[in-house]
Amino acid sequence: MTCEDIKPLFADYWSGTLSPEDRARVEQHLEICADCRAESKRLEALWRNLALLPADEPDSALRERFYETLSAYRDGAATGAKPRAAVWQMLSRIAAGIALVTMGAGIGYGLRSNQASANEVTQLRGEVNNMRQLVTLSLLQQQSASERLRGVSWAVRAEPSDTEVLDALLAHVNHDPNVNVRLAAVDALRPFASNRVTRDAVMQALAGQTEPIVQVALIDLLVDLKEKDATEELQRVAVDHLADSGVRERARWALEKLQ
Repeated sequence: MTCEDIKPLFADYWSGTLSPEDRARVEQHLEICADCRAESKRLEALWRNLALLPADEPDSALRERFYETLSAYRDGAATGAKPRAAVWQMLSRIAAGIALVTMGAGIGYGLRSNQASANEVTQLRGEVNNMRQLVTLSLLQQQSASERLRGVSWAVRAEPSDTEVLDALLAHVNHDPNVNVRLAAVDALRPFASNRVTRDAVMQALAGQTEPIVQVALIDLLVDLKEKDATEELQRVAVDHLADSGVRERARWALEKLQ
């Protein structure tokens, strides 16, 4: 196994869910690779502490946006509210982990000389970003929908310039078999909205999406982004008789908003 092969397996290794064969391969690699061994030890403690974090209440703005989406999707509102609420409960668990790391960086900065501290803080920030990417991508690869939802919650905290996380989110918007994961991934695209690639990808996702409530979420995102280039695609949806009636209505509403 190479270093690139081993890093996506760290999450399963720490949680004890690797097969005996893969676990043996990971341990064999860690024995001979000092860099991976050091990174594994550095991130393992934070990973294990995630389970101890309290569950925060979902952000009010996110809750409000969700219920607006449900009300727009008239036919799906009755069945969509319950699973969607469960999504937000899972998405709100781990912000405290990053806050603790940042606090540690600030304490270190105050205790050491300014010149040395600045370098250490910069290095620590890089390590935190790498850790967030590692955990995000690892969780998004899991078979369990609940674990993939945790991965989406990590993605929200990734750097807006992180193209690997962005690509992973877009893949789950388009192809994840679980509708709740798709919905969460749509909302997680908002921090990446300044990227032209993200905006184009959202329009393409709307064209290929078949789940009505996810289509509505994508339409709302395009309106929030004030994406006038989406007019042509929205017009197509608005007159598509094969589309859900609630989706067509939401597309017409979006066209008015973007005029």
